[in-house]
Amino acid sequence: MPRFAVPALLAIWLSAPALAQEPTAALLPMPQSVVAQQGRFTVSARTAILAYSDDERRAAQRFADLLGRTTNTRLVTGGGAAGAGIAFRTAAGMRTESYRLEVTANGATITASDFAGLFYGGVTLWQLLTARPGLTAEAVIIEDGPRFGWRGLMLDSARHFQSPEFVMRLIDWMAANKLNRFHWHLTDDQGWRIQINRYPRLTEIGAWRTPASAPDAPTLPQTGGYYTQDQIREIVAYARERAIEIVPEIDMPGHALAAVRAYPELGTGVEPPSGIESDWGVFPYLYNVEDGTFIFLENVLDEVLALFPGRYIHIGGDEAVKDQWRASPQVQARMRALGIADEAALQSWFMARIGRFLDTRGRRLIGWDEILEGGIPASATIMSWRGIDGAVHAARAGHDAVLSPAPVLYLNHRQAGGPEEPPGRGQIVSLADVYAFDPAPTSLTPAEQEHILGLQANMWTEHARTEERVASMMFPRALAVAELGWSPRASHDYAGFVRRLVPQLERLGSLGLQPSVSAFRPVAAERFDPAANRVAVTLSNQAETDVRYTLDGSMPTAASPLYAAPLDLALPTRLRAAGFLGTGALPGELDHSFDSASVRRRDDTQLELCSENIALSLEDDAPAEGERAVFLTDIQNPCWIYEDAPLDGVTAIEIDVGQIPFNFQIGRDIERIRFRPPATPAGEMEVRAGGCEGERIAVLPLGSAVGNPAVTRLRVPIAARRGQADLCFTYTANGPNPMWAIDAVQLVPGS
Repeated sequence: MPRFAVPALLAIWLSAPALAQEPTAALLPMPQSVVAQQGRFTVSARTAILAYSDDERRAAQRFADLLGRTTNTRLVTGGGAAGAGIAFRTAAGMRTESYRLEVTANGATITASDFAGLFYGGVTLWQLLTARPGLTAEAVIIEDGPRFGWRGLMLDSARHFQSPEFVMRLIDWMAANKLNRFHWHLTDDQGWRIQINRYPRLTEIGAWRTPASAPDAPTLPQTGGYYTQDQIREIVAYARERAIEIVPEIDMPGHALAAVRAYPELGTGVEPPSGIESDWGVFPYLYNVEDGTFIFLENVLDEVLALFPGRYIHIGGDEAVKDQWRASPQVQARMRALGIADEAALQSWFMARIGRFLDTRGRRLIGWDEILEGGIPASATIMSWRGIDGAVHAARAGHDAVLSPAPVLYLNHRQAGGPEEPPGRGQIVSLADVYAFDPAPTSLTPAEQEHILGLQANMWTEHARTEERVASMMFPRALAVAELGWSPRASHDYAGFVRRLVPQLERLGSLGLQPSVSAFRPVAAERFDPAANRVAVTLSNQAETDVRYTLDGSMPTAASPLYAAPLDLALPTRLRAAGFLGTGALPGELDHSFDSASVRRRDDTQLELCSENIALSLEDDAPAEGERAVFLTDIQNPCWIYEDAPLDGVTAIEIDVGQIPFNFQIGRDIERIRFRPPATPAGEMEVRAGGCEGERIAVLPLGSAVGNPAVTRLRVPIAARRGQADLCFTYTANGPNPMWAIDAVQLVPGS
């Protein structure tokens, strides 16, 4: 994956000297107040760090470690004369997490009332010193503190397991951007990731699964893992030293399949089918409501509380389908004995019981906004994911709330539309989309606004099976979340954010991050004119920077033409383009050759989905090792449209198709999936002109692709046609499993 390279960063900054002189030019998130002073302060290996109290020494050590890891400059904590070097000072009366940083020609002083403030002051000084070559910071006075107290990221380790080393790297990346809540999703239907000594089968059975594969495809290797209690203690301590509180999530009453597989007596008596744990979606398996189950949950939570000393414990509460409760005689008898009217009220009772238990342990329950249904404990905090309405309702009722709405703060969505994107949710949530979100609902009164603790972005990992993908999907969008949570709303400016983002990503690269470059990569929108054999190309990038291009095959430079209007290109032509800040090229180059074949080709990201009921970008299930195709499809309606397909002279159509499992728990919605009846056992891909009810112009039997677990190219001749038409691609089948998906469509002209 492309990285931010040091030479590229320096080129960008040295190309814009006026910008680099600004005190705020390299600061992210943007501080509350920055006042420029005269002079500069340069750090060398002889610079001393002065710290006396425990919090000062901890913050000083973290600053020295951060500087050393990113610049190879090792500073010594302690020693030196008062007022010289870099001083960490504690002073009473400052807000939580706030700090004052004063940089003069003689040194720097960071003042705060708590460890977090001292730590964040050190982070800001680190940013100033690494904004230019030579570890030199402009003299400045910064008064700073957060807009919100909750600035979080959620990592789903239940669907796919990440190593402890990766989790600690993520904590580094969060801390460097003043994010302070790490919500760790540790249990779900697909995996139980936390060692519970009293119940070893939770990890012996619940932590492992065999990924789903299509019929006749080779079985994929087992996957899984879990965190030992010693590993969790290490990670919690690591986070604490970086001003981050970890909020563990133990899901209940739903998302309980992993636990029920391990201990069937916890369920409602419905035995899960073998292999179902490799499905995605919303499962019907819930904990039962017997006293023995609550003893289990309380025992689990006691071990969780011993590992995580923070105030909040997340207990899920989302997507608890009540069908098994309704069908269970034992559950229904329990409801009658308790005088509970319906299953929504039963969930409320369930949550209240867990809430009271946490209260007795001095902790606070937090859950997804579904726990509002039927009433919640007075001390409960709401995490609003189904839009912002849950947070608004909670705040008006006097409950604290965290804004985490889908899709804008769901980082498992694609960042861009190109074929380079990893699998994920089909809807695009760009860097600009995240930055435009305001976590302060305007419908609330000032008093109600006090209940909005902040915001959090979530990284669900159903379709992110590697750590590299998790990192690139989270960043750089997580940096937009950091600025939204920290900086005053009045200071938000997307163009300025992008300029400050570039050096920050380079710093994070020194800490092991390889972020996505989707926001910087130019995108080419093309319109082919068959009569003239030319193509009109429009260039843009999400970062909204300058774009420069070449047509001679060379790499774009600062001397290359600046894109300003659509390009009218004769075929064949090779177009290369890159985003630029000043004279520095940004990562994520476009390199595309336009010829008679390419202008008649569309990959799945260039085709339009006929609908977006459940639009997903899905990875193929083969090969087991190596690169796999990624298919964009609506699993409820597999149907694609090639808009304005140029049909003059086309004598054949080629379609690259893949066969993938339908491993989705979507409840009764599966009944809505309809196919035309097949004429052959495997079904046929059908092509219709003029829309999905138009004339059928091609039929491609799928039988030849059945034995190939990867991608198969199908070809069929078509009768001569003229002009342009929307081509609709669907397939016939007896049911949804397996699914067929299109990787690309090629229109083949006659010789």
